Amino acid sequence: MTSAPDSDLPAKLGKPAERALAAAGIQHLSDLTSWTERDVAALHGVGPTAIAKLRTALAERGKSFA
Repeated sequence: MTSAPDSDLPAKLGKPAERALAAAGIQHLSDLTSWTERDVAALHGVGPTAIAKLRTALAERGKSFA
């Protein structure tokens, strides 16, 4: 499963993280602004590396987790 074509999530997320985010309805970085970092990390398949990539991508756009 790859990110949706219009998704702005980092391209180098692992497949388990991509599946976990998709299952939670997260397709865009803006979706993460209503989630806490802790809640995203609790999703099965989302580990510290994915969280770091998401945090960096959010920061690059002036956004952050809730």
